[in-house]
Formats: sequence, structure tokens, C-alpha cells
Amino acid sequence: MAIPTLFRPRSLGRRDESTDMFEQMMQRLFDEFPMETSGAGYPVDIREEDGHLIVDAEMPGFKSDEIDVSVADDMLTIRAERSAEKPKGRPHLQERHFTRVQRSFRLPSTVDPDSVDAKLEGGVLHLDMKQSESERIRRIKVN
Repeated sequence: MAIPTLFRPRSLGRRDESTDMFEQMMQRLFDEFPMETSGAGYPVDIREEDGHLIVDAEMPGFKSDEIDVSVADDMLTIRAERSAEKPKGRPHLQERHFTRVQRSFRLPSTVDPDSVDAKLEGGVLHLDMKQSESERIRRIKVN
């Protein structure tokens, strides 16, 4: 991982031994303890359509094997994680690094987890979930 610009000393066009030593020390530090971007995630749309819940979630730059989708009762969770590629040569700027995003949503109705169809197209995750026939309402007897 390249040293973030914020931590680079300004040399005003001159390089000396102390600047090189500082950059090498910071490079070792950032290689040993990589920065992590962990955000709330990307924009998501959820809608009902003909007995299905449809979810469109932006997942730019992620591959399908880097995305994990789970449904438990009325809770949908979308997680994605990727590591930056090791650059070839000597990097001058590297802002793309380890990224992890996660979003969880309480769905407006219960879905059948076995009916979820997931596709990643053009950086957008499309989920089509069939709504459950029963709303799984549990009646409690009052004594």
C-alpha cells in the first residue's frame, strides 16, 4: 500500500536522505497495518412488485464472489469485502485499498429464503425475493 498523501513530507522538488528514510518508514508502517474502509454501504432501493420484494443495491467494483447475501425471517443483510491488488512497480498514489461494506434491512414482509434470486450486473446487485404466503404471525394465548 502506498503512503497516503497526507503523510508524505513536502520536498519542494528536492529529495534527500531523510525524506527517503521517512517514506520508507511510513511505507513499512502502512504495509504492516493497512487502512480499512468500512462504510455504511452504497445506495439501495427496495420495492414490492407482484408478490415479490425487489432489491437493487449498488456494489461498484465488487465481483460476485466478494458479495454475501443472507435472509433470516424479515432481515436482509448484504456484505461485501475486497482487498486491493498489489501494484506492479513503484506506486505514486494508491487510494484503492481494503474495502468492507455491510447493510442490513428489516424487510416489510417475510420472504421465502429458498426463493431468493441474486444477480450482479453492471455493478448493481439485483435481488428478487418471493414474499411468504404466511406472515409467520405467532398467536400467544393469554392466561
